[in-house]
Amino acid sequence: MKLTDLNFHHLRYFWMVAKTGSLTAAAERLGLRAQTLSSQIAQLEQSLGRSLFQPVGRGLGLTEAGRVALRYADQIFQLGEQLTDSLEDEELDYTLRLSVGIADALPKTVSFHMIEPVLALKRPVRLVCTEGRFEALCAELIQHNIDLVLAERPGGQGTANLQVAKLLAYPVRIFGSAALCAEKRSNFPKSLQGAPFLMPSRNNVLRMKLEHWLETEGISVRVVGEFDDLALLDTFGRAGLGLFAVPALLMEDYARGTSVEYLGDVEGVLEEYYAFTHPRNMEHPAIKALFATAVA
Repeated sequence: MKLTDLNFHHLRYFWMVAKTGSLTAAAERLGLRAQTLSSQIAQLEQSLGRSLFQPVGRGLGLTEAGRVALRYADQIFQLGEQLTDSLEDEELDYTLRLSVGIADALPKTVSFHMIEPVLALKRPVRLVCTEGRFEALCAELIQHNIDLVLAERPGGQGTANLQVAKLLAYPVRIFGSAALCAEKRSNFPKSLQGAPFLMPSRNNVLRMKLEHWLETEGISVRVVGEFDDLALLDTFGRAGLGLFAVPALLMEDYARGTSVEYLGDVEGVLEEYYAFTHPRNMEHPAIKALFATAVA
């Protein structure tokens, strides 16, 4: 069966009966005769090749095929309501809507700076931001449920057919409590040998870069904590639990106050941030403005 063969009026009738659990109640709400409604649903079942209802007592219950059909019908009519609401927006003709998926490993401050060029557009922009796992967000992008994905990696599973641009690149710097920095400042970075270190979690690209740099330098640190959230890592770092590395963009945030000091740079290591979109979105004015800021 092709999508063009599906009668959405019949599907709505099925959906209403499934929601009310009764032909009579659904017919009243739809302004139809129960016999007419039953005939329309029978035509839907015939076109699908599946029975959607079965007798349950004095009412109707869903078959397994009916339960599957109801899940899809719920999504279809929910999207229909969203479509209607969106088209009724009085600002639609002059406001750009941009739906952005933000990878959960991306620091909040970085996310803002990546989107900042869009905020400078003369045309008003309505942002809809969603945070989640990178792979899941890319799947949403491919299905056209969102317009853009921001992440701390250049690609991954499911990104082969997507447009990608590197928007930001910053050196990585090491911070720590005043006591730890005073102890390790001399002969940096060799002084890091055996030092307590707070690391991003193993699925974070920065973690892999740090480990490669340490290995290249012949340094072995003592990992005392691993964190998904860099802000949480910072909190433990301020308490003096260990040294930690963050992109220079976040330097002011992490060095604010006297509890944390700058120790040194992770030489040759850059933290890079990328935007992904579907090729058909490249004419979106906001996405075009973002990709125009790409760095080499």
